[in-house]
Amino acid sequence: MVVSCSVGVAGMLMTALSAYLPLLAQMNGGAWFRGLIATSNMASAQGLVLFLGLYMIAFGLGGLRPCLMSFGADQFDDGDPAERATKGSYFNGYVFTMHCASALSSTALVWVEDHYGWALGLTIPAAVLAVGLSCLVAASRNYRFQRTRGSPLTSVCQVVVAAVRKFDIEPPADCSLLHELPEDDSGMKGVQTQRIEHTSDLRFFDKAAIVAASDKEAGLAPAPRSPWRLCAVTQVEELKILVRMLPLWATVVFFYAVSTHVTSTFVEQGMAMDAAVGSLRVPPASLSFFDILTVIVLVPLYDRAFVPAARRLTGKDKGVTELQRVGAGLAMPVLAMAAAALVETQRLRAAKAEGAKTKISVLWQAPQYALVGVGEVLTTIGQLDFFYGQAPPAMKTLCTALGFLAVAAGGYLSSLLLTVVQWATATGGRAGWIPDDLNEGHLDRFFWMMAGLGCLNLTAFVSCATRYKYRKA
Repeated sequence: MVVSCSVGVAGMLMTALSAYLPLLAQMNGGAWFRGLIATSNMASAQGLVLFLGLYMIAFGLGGLRPCLMSFGADQFDDGDPAERATKGSYFNGYVFTMHCASALSSTALVWVEDHYGWALGLTIPAAVLAVGLSCLVAASRNYRFQRTRGSPLTSVCQVVVAAVRKFDIEPPADCSLLHELPEDDSGMKGVQTQRIEHTSDLRFFDKAAIVAASDKEAGLAPAPRSPWRLCAVTQVEELKILVRMLPLWATVVFFYAVSTHVTSTFVEQGMAMDAAVGSLRVPPASLSFFDILTVIVLVPLYDRAFVPAARRLTGKDKGVTELQRVGAGLAMPVLAMAAAALVETQRLRAAKAEGAKTKISVLWQAPQYALVGVGEVLTTIGQLDFFYGQAPPAMKTLCTALGFLAVAAGGYLSSLLLTVVQWATATGGRAGWIPDDLNEGHLDRFFWMMAGLGCLNLTAFVSCATRYKYRKA
């Protein structure tokens, strides 16, 4: 976390430096600086520094976020009922804080950049992140640390390799014959691991724990058995848990494919609408604040009102299961896209009406933004809680990273869908569904298509969720 956050701070400083470059060249005594970059164009130098900083930020936050979330959850003791109950609110608070920061950056920081320039506007978040890094380091003596046994990816690869090596051996009917480390194994004392009960599905991976004749001979040798030839049952079950999660993870990707439209097609739609609200003009891109505001309002209500009420009805600590929460959230993209399609249908009707000079108000987009926000409260928090809770102790950070990986995968999926739709509909001289002039296209059909895909995705999720086997310690 310290290394990743440090890279992020350096990246933020690089982006701020890109804004300071022209100021440095204009300063008295800046001749040496102008001479330094005389061989290249100022815009090119700015672009190089800016993009280098952006990639450093992506690298740093990509390493920080999953570690920070799982490390924070590790601070709660599951053996303490009070701490276990508080842990249920941790993920809600984490996402709530993120959206509060987003609200500040999209309002206060934008105001600073407009009035005092990009240089100061980019320096402030760099300073804030540096303060956060200092707090992280200063409080390090008070944290609870879990000792791990190495890279979980290495463990996964060991199981796959060992199973492939024994592909022609059938697993025994009696699972007690499979290899498992003794509870008093000296190499596992103090290590973040936990015995996991054997399960009967995905039996191919059980081959990795079969004690073959060659393994017995290796066991008599002075050197220990190679983990690339023989794995413990717990190690095999860790891989099984990861494999079971992947279909559910794939359905969550579609949610983020829809979420990306908050800053793409939703904005394009808003640019073709009436942005005047009374005497004010509302920039279409600023309507994403409805998404952020919905999350900020609903997260405390969910945590302080819904969860206690649902807990009394269901008897569950969190009111509902993580998968029930995610499933409800996956219904929101369907409703958001349907709302966007209805708005677009009405907008097209008004734009194409003979002699029409007025546009419908951009505020009609508010419901679709709010529905995406409701989905984030349910799906984003629910899936992070699910991946962390179901992950074996040795894979907490890896499985938490799946939640953030779904965001990136959703962005690529959205780009792919937009490209395919434009390619398929803009043939034979036709404008396509999403042309530059939306009045000549059919953005409503694209929204209906996404709503239909959302229904199929929700059906797939329900099918996977009903078959999912929860981890048994």
